[in-house]
Amino acid sequence: MTSDVGPEGDPSMTAARSWKVRVYVTLKQGVLDPQGRAVENALRVLGFTEAADVRVGKYIELGLKAPDREAAAGRVAEMCRRLLANPVIEQYRYDVIEGDA
Repeated sequence: MTSDVGPEGDPSMTAARSWKVRVYVTLKQGVLDPQGRAVENALRVLGFTEAADVRVGKYIELGLKAPDREAAAGRVAEMCRRLLANPVIEQYRYDVIEGDA
């Protein structure tokens, strides 16, 4: 007899695979980015006058256990909506890659 329940009784963890996730969070267009502006000014002072429209964001990397890529992506999207990004002023994208979590 096989069990349909994964570790600690969680059915969503049945035959879970390891995923590596990379999340990129940036300010939405039209939202002022004072940190990006400061970096742009500093680059110009250092002689990098070709730098323009600098925007600063966040990069988050995490490991995740899920039965398939779609389940992993769903969980990551929920993490982004609930904690990792502020949906009022930020946008996000992510990559889900099979591998060590």
